[in-house]
Amino acid sequence: MNNGFLIVNKPENMTSHDVVSIARKKLNTKKIGHTGTLDPFATGVLILGINKGTKFIEFLNKDIKKYFVRGKLGEITDTFDKDGKVVEQNEVTNEDIKKIEPTIMSLLGKRMQTPPSYCAKKYKGKRLYEYARKGEIINLPPHEIEIFSIENFSQEGKEFEFEVTVSAGTYIRSLIMEIGYIIGPGAVTIELKRTQAGNMNILNTIDINDISYEKIISINEVLNIPILKVNNSDKIKNGIQIYKEFVENYEKFKKDDFVKLIDENDNFFGIAKAEKNSSFIKTLIKNNERNDRIAKIYKILR
Repeated sequence: MNNGFLIVNKPENMTSHDVVSIARKKLNTKKIGHTGTLDPFATGVLILGINKGTKFIEFLNKDIKKYFVRGKLGEITDTFDKDGKVVEQNEVTNEDIKKIEPTIMSLLGKRMQTPPSYCAKKYKGKRLYEYARKGEIINLPPHEIEIFSIENFSQEGKEFEFEVTVSAGTYIRSLIMEIGYIIGPGAVTIELKRTQAGNMNILNTIDINDISYEKIISINEVLNIPILKVNNSDKIKNGIQIYKEFVENYEKFKKDDFVKLIDENDNFFGIAKAEKNSSFIKTLIKNNERNDRIAKIYKILR
């Protein structure tokens, strides 16, 4: 298989772009991109789009992520992680240590978060860390994130660890920093591993040394969006939009959701944007006089 995704277990002390460069050499292709940048010190699930798979990376950007994180009270760095320059070292009391677990659990739910100055988010065409390295600190406005679950918490003295499931765009380093500020003496991230992105988890990953075309996973398997199975797929591939008469089967979706197009032979062939709720299709099927458009073609695999 030459088109699809590789799920790589990114090693420590390597940028996400470094992984892409290695993959390009191993696969002898320039058509490789990644989604969900991991910091150099972070490890875990990094999804690479290969050849035609790059066209569908955008549909992974909103996937829920899960991380294992380990932090330490009493230290603050400019990057909020162990690789940064130490800007504060503070005493940690027994009272501070007792506050760690309840403080972490209080973060559950929706909240506003400001991206850290040292991150890969872009501002006017440049990464924030490019500005920060030159001493220019860009403060972007906060955006809403959601913390869905916090599990397997444990601690030993001023060090603590837990697993956390979050919405896309959540910076775990910032969460640890916030925990430290709430308690008082500050905190820094000392270990970070992404264990899941969408429906791909750490068990799906391959070692960077094992990158090959044989390890590619299909686009259909990786894209975590609802299915819309159709007939007359050849007509749709040639630009005919998706009306009720073409619908064979479907999973639950809402208007404006993206859906995976599956042909008569159960093969993925593109993405469409829903123009009706899936619940309304049942009503349309009962009405022989109507042949409403169900979805609009967004991207076809060619």
